[in-house]
Amino acid sequence: MIRIALVDDQTIIRQGLKSLLESQPDFQIVGEAENGKSALALVEQLYDTPQQPDLILMDVRMPVMDGVAAIQKLTQKFSSISILVLSTFDDDEYITQAMEFGAKGYLLKDTPIEEIAYAIRSAIKGYTQLGPGLFQKFLTRSDSQKINSPTVLPDVFQSLTPREKEVLSLIAKGANNKEIAQQLYISERTVKAHITSILSQLNLRDRTQAAILANQHGFL
Repeated sequence: MIRIALVDDQTIIRQGLKSLLESQPDFQIVGEAENGKSALALVEQLYDTPQQPDLILMDVRMPVMDGVAAIQKLTQKFSSISILVLSTFDDDEYITQAMEFGAKGYLLKDTPIEEIAYAIRSAIKGYTQLGPGLFQKFLTRSDSQKINSPTVLPDVFQSLTPREKEVLSLIAKGANNKEIAQQLYISERTVKAHITSILSQLNLRDRTQAAILANQHGFL
């Protein structure tokens, strides 16, 4: 059973989400909060009890304390709890800050419940989830923040082969496997093999995490 806490300033949204999510056989709603400050208090109350949430479904624009500030505080203090953003706003600054502060993903509220459920299960497993169109927004924002900012690549990147670095660079630009294969004149099967090796060496779960890490360190 996946225990979920809902954080949204609109009661009707929380009620609707609770009803839809509890229709899933493996979901249990263990608490609700109307802003980031209340979310912190809720997690403090439930932490290390049988009702401790495995995942928090978090809005971003809320009074008292917004979701981005709450994500930063929660991930610092309760790193074992996953946080998935569910928001009306696709502002690139919200997306970038939420992900950099440790959110496992960012979805919009018009996402079908089946996809939200899938994202929750994936986030629990450690996979990063970004809604359609949000990945490119994140990359664009990250790129703009790196302009004129010198970066030093972590030593772990040095273990990658020249070809793996090329593949990672293209992943960081948002290319899919077919596009990578076409640009490097290799098969898609070979691309998949390189990606598997990259994820293993960088200790990452998926290509989205690889793209985020690569962009954070200017790996283009």
